[in-house]
Order: sequence, then C-alpha cells, then structure tokens
Amino acid sequence: MQIEQLKPIVEAALLAASQPMTVAQLGDLFGEADEVGHEQIARALESLAADCEGRGVELKEIASGFRYQVRQEVHPWISRMWTEKPSRYSRALLETLALIAYRQPITRPEIEQIRGVVVSSNIIKTLEEREWIRVVGHRDVPGRPALFGTTRAFLDYFNLKSLDQLPPLSEIRDMEDPQMGFEQTPLPARVIKDLPIDPDEAEDAQAVEHEHTEANEAAAGSAAEASQDSAEPGETESATAEEAAAPADVEDDETAQNS
Repeated sequence: MQIEQLKPIVEAALLAASQPMTVAQLGDLFGEADEVGHEQIARALESLAADCEGRGVELKEIASGFRYQVRQEVHPWISRMWTEKPSRYSRALLETLALIAYRQPITRPEIEQIRGVVVSSNIIKTLEEREWIRVVGHRDVPGRPALFGTTRAFLDYFNLKSLDQLPPLSEIRDMEDPQMGFEQTPLPARVIKDLPIDPDEAEDAQAVEHEHTEANEAAAGSAAEASQDSAEPGETESATAEEAAAPADVEDDETAQNS
C-alpha cells in the first residue's frame, strides 16, 4: 500500500482512538493482504506530523504512542470550552513528584530527608490515584520501605516520551516563583529587663538581695518586740501591728519616754 493511501487510515485511527496508539497497534489494523509493515506506518506518521505544521493541532509521540493534540500556542483559547477549572497542585506535591521523577526509585523517608519536612500521606495518595507514581519495589533495610517510581501515565500527562526528556535540574533551579519571594526584614530590637548577662553577677545580686531581705525582717521583728514592751495594758493588738509596720514612730516614742 502506498503512503498516500496509508495516511488517511492512520489519521482516522488516531482520531477515533481514545488513547494513544503505538506503531504495533496501528499495524494490527491491516491484514496480510494489505502488505503494510511497521516501516511504512512510521513513514506515514512522519508525513502526518509534517502536515500539521502551521495548524492548531499536532501529532505528538509520547510514552504510550502517538496522538493528535491541541498545540500549546492555542490552548488558552481552547481551554475556555470546558467550564471545569484545571487542578491546582500544592508546592509540596510538585516537589515530591519532582524528587520521585529525578531520583527514582526513592523511598518516602529519603524524600523527607531531602525536603526536610514530613511527606503527607494525602500527597502520596493523590499521586497514586492520578496514576503518576507506583510502588516498584522495597528497600532492603529494616522496615522495608516502599520504592516509588513514575508511570507511563505521568509521561503522557506531561507530554514526554521518556524520562530523558525531563528538563535539566539546572533549568528548574533557575526558575523563580515571584509569589514565593520575600524580603528578610530585620525584627525590631527588644530590651529585656532584669536579665543579667554575667551569671556571676546574677549570683552576687541574688546574695545581696537575700541579705537585704533578712535585715529587713530582723528590723521588723525587733521593732515589734520593742512596741510590745512599751505598750500600755489598754492598747489593742491593732496598735501594736501599726507600730510594727512603722518602726520610725516607735523609736520616737521610746526616746520621749527615756527623756
């Protein structure tokens, strides 16, 4: 079969299929009488991809095979056909997915060690429900943690044919998110009172304060005794308490009696 006769069949098959198709799957459409080989199908695919130049669709080869898809340049307009908003993923989920993609197979404790935070179970569950990651084995260490790796669905979603098409890590590091930027403004200085710098000075201050406290208690006790001795029988206990609280007045009374 000629290439020009083969191209419409391949194009119609790709448009009718709900999933990408490989060269082998396209070859199953033809019988022995058609005499169509894989080389002819590959050349037909190359010709169809060239025909898409300058159009709104393109023939893209991904991990699962070939498919027609909307070009990235016209996607902002085509996306308005669907009212459902695209999913927004958190930074933690994307960082976890990137570590699995670039360092697979990798365990959850290793991801936590690199990121410095605990990986939420919801993140792993979401990635597995999306069929972007899967368990590819277990690490031969105590506890036998699961080893995670990416799937073919991950490559298909991100328009990748293989992991070799992932952008270099240097390009990812150069990307800056303006929303994540912030200025490190210094915090205002606070003066903390009653906080000695030298611990020896703190001990000396406590000792002096203790001595003053003992001296005040001794003076108050002696004043109370003196007031009780000089008090007349008709005086009440409240007067004695007032004299003990004011030692200066007690001394004046004693001086007056002595004179």
